[in-house]
Amino acid sequence: MASHSKSRPLAAGKSGALTGRVRVPGDKSISHRSLMLGALALGETVISGLLEAEDVMNTASAMRALGASVVKGDDGLWRVKGLGVGGLLEPTGVIDFGNAGTGVRLTMGLVASQPIAVTFTGDASLVKRPMGRVLDPLAEMGVEFIARSGGRLPLTMRGARTPLPVTYRVPMPSAQVKSAVLLAGLGTPGVTTVVEPIFTRDHTERMLKGFGAHIEIDTDKDGVRTIRLEGRPELKAQAIDVPSDPSSAAFPIVAASIVPGSDVTVEGVLMNPARIGLIETLLEMGANIEIVGERETGGEKLADLRVRHAELKGVNVPAERAPSMIDEYPILAVAAAVAAGETRMNGLEEMRVKESDRLAAVAAGLKANGVDCTEGKDWLTVRGGFVPGGGTVATHLDHRIAMSFLILGFVANSAVTVDDAAMIATSFPTFESLMTGLGAGFTEVED
Repeated sequence: MASHSKSRPLAAGKSGALTGRVRVPGDKSISHRSLMLGALALGETVISGLLEAEDVMNTASAMRALGASVVKGDDGLWRVKGLGVGGLLEPTGVIDFGNAGTGVRLTMGLVASQPIAVTFTGDASLVKRPMGRVLDPLAEMGVEFIARSGGRLPLTMRGARTPLPVTYRVPMPSAQVKSAVLLAGLGTPGVTTVVEPIFTRDHTERMLKGFGAHIEIDTDKDGVRTIRLEGRPELKAQAIDVPSDPSSAAFPIVAASIVPGSDVTVEGVLMNPARIGLIETLLEMGANIEIVGERETGGEKLADLRVRHAELKGVNVPAERAPSMIDEYPILAVAAAVAAGETRMNGLEEMRVKESDRLAAVAAGLKANGVDCTEGKDWLTVRGGFVPGGGTVATHLDHRIAMSFLILGFVANSAVTVDDAAMIATSFPTFESLMTGLGAGFTEVED
């Protein structure tokens, strides 16, 4: 587990124009899944562009603990020698996922259909996050577990000796829950079915198909997706080129949109339809985003995004868009604070169970810096146009809260301080150097 025991306060003040070309780290969702499916495939999976941040490195360590070989070569490529479906080994110690919620939830799915016992834990943030949404369907498949109240870590899981295929209707939009059930279905005889009323990111389905799994997807007239996975396939190793993470690209994209005079190109951004809700919303707000060089790799679309400053206006963001941008609402709230008029964001209930209660953290951070906003159970309204700044934001060990409010500082009248920037390394270890290279500045603050 990465240690964030010593906080690192950091401040950002008003910035001049941001200019240049950058490439943000590889997509975190695809990076996690590349390592996991590589661990179950026969042969050697070779991964380029893997996100080398703490969350993904914790998943790499977990795959090693479960018996797979995961190494980085001198050529910068990662190689995973898999064990085959059903071949994971019982680890000798506790698997510590640090801050990686995706990593731990999806690994629970991997383990669920194998008769091994695994104990999971995490950092101070992750042990507070409920795991019940994943544990409920896995219990239906025959998994046993011992956990703290609410299904919280530390948690010991024993996979099913005779796993049962299920038909599981996802009660609220969650790619993690869907993925955990599908990954459990890999080692389960018969057909595992997931019914998804609202479409969420589909990296797991795409990658399963790419590795050779037998998976069928039907969508009815109301948009309800039924995903059927045939268990115990022989997965074949792949070469994977990980595109740039749109959730990380969101930070320079919004910064360039709100800082006057800016002209920034972000290269190779993943353009999966389930991941571009922020770009759609910014365009509705009047952002100047040019999509160039569209191309495809490994079944995923990517493109370069040229972003220039624009005068943004407030909009109403529909609830049905939330699954395609659930991680981007903190940085969207920053754009809304600068935009003229009112922006209302709906369908945000999943923000309550992220690395922090992100909805509450965003609202508190905005208010601490003089931005007028109102928080509801599953919505946030921001009345923008003026950012006094000068406040200190409580990050609650949440990397996206830290990065978002540092970018708010670029346009605030007074500098914005976050109480801890250390955990930014969990997803975007080059954030500060990348933004500094574009022309932004940060100031260390005495703790």
